Amino acid sequence: MKRIFTALGLLAGAALAAPELSPQGIIVNPIPTDLQVRVWVNKDPAKTGNPVYQIGERIQVSVQVNQEAYVYIFSVKSTGEIGLILPNAFDQNNLLRAGETRTFPPATGARYSLDVGGPEGQDRVLAVASRQPLSLAQIANIQTGQVNVQGADNLARALSIVVTPLPERDWVSNVAFFIVGRAAVTPVQPVQPATGTLSVNSTPSGAQVLVEGRVVGNTPLNLVLRPGRVDLELRLGGYQAFRTSAQIRPGETTVINANLTPVVQEGLLQINSNPQGAQVLVNGRVVGNTPLNLTVQPGRYDIELRLGGYQGFRTSVTVGNGQTVPVSVNLQALRGALEVFTNVEARIFLDGREVGQTRGGFLRLEDVEPGNVQLVALTPGFRAEVRDVRLEPGRVLQVRLNLNRAR
Repeated sequence: MKRIFTALGLLAGAALAAPELSPQGIIVNPIPTDLQVRVWVNKDPAKTGNPVYQIGERIQVSVQVNQEAYVYIFSVKSTGEIGLILPNAFDQNNLLRAGETRTFPPATGARYSLDVGGPEGQDRVLAVASRQPLSLAQIANIQTGQVNVQGADNLARALSIVVTPLPERDWVSNVAFFIVGRAAVTPVQPVQPATGTLSVNSTPSGAQVLVEGRVVGNTPLNLVLRPGRVDLELRLGGYQAFRTSAQIRPGETTVINANLTPVVQEGLLQINSNPQGAQVLVNGRVVGNTPLNLTVQPGRYDIELRLGGYQGFRTSVTVGNGQTVPVSVNLQALRGALEVFTNVEARIFLDGREVGQTRGGFLRLEDVEPGNVQLVALTPGFRAEVRDVRLEPGRVLQVRLNLNRAR
């Protein structure tokens, strides 16, 4: 079966709004989606320009998807005459697997061909990929390939009804161009595709994207734009703004991958002790005395507190971005030691509590609470010896008690 082949075009301007269908083009799909479709003709697989086909020349159309999807291919002449290429009476399997490339008609075993028909001019072919099958019964006859509308604007309105029920991220489109000419006529100069694609990604994702100062979505994001230079900005809370420019080229995809840099906000160490006045060391360096507020960069810090008569204190803390970290310490007083010497063996009392007996005239008391204490030495036949002493923290106090015989 021979079929007259025509093609259909897309919007020639920037696509930064919600998906729409317009007389200038069939489907504009700027909503970020990971579903992709690519269509091309056999004379221009790289889609670098507009290849020239003569009237009556056979043509092949190829399409590829990155995810499993149903593919529909339309054609439109420069006159606005529209045809349905896929599905058709001889090839109704339009479900493509992820990464699959399929050519129509196939190179071998085909029961039909696609022949270029007049008049001369620029024709287009449109591929629509959808995660769900579309119902074309109201606009096209699969058996004959005829479409019940004429002109791109009417087809746009008809297709809008078909795709409206679908989620915005469940369909996407792509277009290919070619020139219809005659052998005796000077070849028509190739016409560049009217749009290019800008793919914007960021780490981390979710950054707000601004093109020429206007918010257009969040990363990851694919945009269809007019060729030329555009200024791009990415914004994400807690990260520095990313700014760059990109050159959009017709029929090509420009990829921007942005590694966002976190904004560094100083943190605060609030260090206090009981009693106050303790010397503070941070990472081994003296920085002041408690109470102390210290502004620091985010990170890990080793903190040490020192105060005479008290046990040293050490800890490690981590300060986050802009975080306030309190460190409050109850310092433990150092204990003292008491060495008691007597001229005879005697029982020793400390603040009225018996704490031991001198052996050979000596007794050492460890871990004694600092401060004023009363020592009493008792032994039979001798007068009691009483002494008030003061024990300093962390010090050893030596006391000699001489007991006299009782009369």
